[in-house]
Amino acid sequence: QVHLVESGGGLVQAGGSLRLSCAASGSIFSRNVMGWYRQAPGKQRELVAAITDGGSTNYRDSGKGRFTISRDNAKNTVNLQMNSLKPEDTGVYYCNADWVDESGAYRAYWGQGTQVTVSS
Repeated sequence: QVHLVESGGGLVQAGGSLRLSCAASGSIFSRNVMGWYRQAPGKQRELVAAITDGGSTNYRDSGKGRFTISRDNAKNTVNLQMNSLKPEDTGVYYCNADWVDESGAYRAYWGQGTQVTVSS
């Protein structure tokens, strides 16, 4: 089993910064993608940023230039540094880890979510 635990959410004024952290534990496949998703009230969950075990990154257009995703493979942690926050960044942020294991099975795991609220 794999567990993901997020931390770092909170309330911040527009223009401020937050740093989200996620620690993964359990049977984690070495070749994986870890990422952050956001779900705003009444909206679908959407990808914010993702990073492979090799360090390749992918960002949602709205976060480019403001958000930075990073990871520590040895510690199985992934972080999301969010700067110049906007009210539209508000939502519950979920940590995700997924991979295709040796048998070819797709595995995806989610954290419990952490609330980010950006006031105008």
